[in-house]
Amino acid sequence: MLTAGPGRKVGIYVAEDQQYHGSAAYAAILDFLFFHGVSGATVTRGIAGFGADHRLQTANLVDLAVRLPVKVEFIESAEKVESLLPKLHEMVGTGLIEMHDTTIVKPAEKRTHDNAPEGPALKREGKAKLMRIYVGENDKWNGQPLYQAIVSGLRSHDIAGATVYRGILGYGANRRIHKDAALSLSHDRPILLSVVDSEEKLQAFMPVLDQMVQQGLVVLSDVDVIKYAHNYKQAERRQEART
Repeated sequence: MLTAGPGRKVGIYVAEDQQYHGSAAYAAILDFLFFHGVSGATVTRGIAGFGADHRLQTANLVDLAVRLPVKVEFIESAEKVESLLPKLHEMVGTGLIEMHDTTIVKPAEKRTHDNAPEGPALKREGKAKLMRIYVGENDKWNGQPLYQAIVSGLRSHDIAGATVYRGILGYGANRRIHKDAALSLSHDRPILLSVVDSEEKLQAFMPVLDQMVQQGLVVLSDVDVIKYAHNYKQAERRQEART
């Protein structure tokens, strides 16, 4: 929890169209900070600027494909900032990170989001855990679909991978049938999230998941990882070459 006293103010500058693992870099950074317990962060969009390439970017109503600067700013303790910096370096890429010492006169109100320790991604054969999360399609968390929020949280905690399945029929603890009705606009289909990683990393994410899933089911099973060899960095380079 952020307390009054010495702290550090961090500013992260990226381009509006900069990507990280297929998402806007600034949005991925905000998710990372949020799910790692940072007390608060703000994203602002510039109207003009230039970076290391000295190309001037401006907000022109005629040109909708501008590459404007975006700033993510947050204040935290020096220890917390130091623990986050290695991952932020990776996420920012060609962007800029600056920070300076500051004094926290009045901290914001307490936020109760646990910080999960980072560890190596699952990349080799061996024993692992399969987590299945059952929720409803209409379930919400902080104004967005719950299953989307869970996926964002998993990514921010460097979980190896997750897949979302939409069911066509099912029921839960309340014994109410959920089904995919083609003529109904108010259906609430069952949603299954399947996640595989080490037991340590999944257990570290459980406190966050406990807060998010109010009505649903979470189960863990032992699995054998036969192969996990996807090179996302190489895949992103291939994608950039095509675009």
